[in-house]
Amino acid sequence: MPPILSLEKVSKTYRSAGHTLTVLDDVSLTVEEGSTLAVIGPSGSGKTTLLGLCAGLDSASEGRIELNGVRLDTLDEDARAKVRNLYVGFIFQNFQLLPTLTALENVMVPLELRGERQARERARELLDKVGLSERGHHYPSQLSGGEQQRVSLARAFANRPRILFADEPTGNLDADTSARIEELMFSLNREAGTTLIVVTHNPELAARTGRIIRIRGGRIVSDEPTGRDADRTHNAEI
Repeated sequence: MPPILSLEKVSKTYRSAGHTLTVLDDVSLTVEEGSTLAVIGPSGSGKTTLLGLCAGLDSASEGRIELNGVRLDTLDEDARAKVRNLYVGFIFQNFQLLPTLTALENVMVPLELRGERQARERARELLDKVGLSERGHHYPSQLSGGEQQRVSLARAFANRPRILFADEPTGNLDADTSARIEELMFSLNREAGTTLIVVTHNPELAARTGRIIRIRGGRIVSDEPTGRDADRTHNAEI
């Protein structure tokens, strides 16, 4: 089976005032379907840039990126957006919920973009899975940080993504709330059999994945398995 994600000699550079800044430099990697992976490294090392390129949020300056058999590096922004809506889920540090929509409506957004007829029913099921069935009518401002991230989790799994990208998913949460969010994220991910890529500063969160990639200065400096993926079971029921 081909990998769900592959990068070959990918670089990302920015030009400003006649200077060139290289954020990612000649990165190659493959990610197997259903696996879990953490990307760690110091601030400014290129972690979030790498995640954005893998997810099709940005375009590479050089190299080849393939997601679920689709060449992202050949697509314009509109085409990449369609690929994201079909195959990708996101969890962000700052939740990125729409403030004018209720929790239920936020979870419905990716479903409605795909034209699903049972969007409301599916969204209610997912809110129930994250323990927020009674909070669906509340707006983000009426929810705690942990509750907002649980809504974000429900939304991320709404379109049954093939791959889930999480950028510092517990970065704005206290230790107890972070532990609950981690448990939910891995539980939902196991149930769905989704590929999971987490960018994190948290070594305990990274250690829960099956593989840890360390980045420094825009380059991969280590890529080691943890053995945690060996026990994963795949169930596409979610």
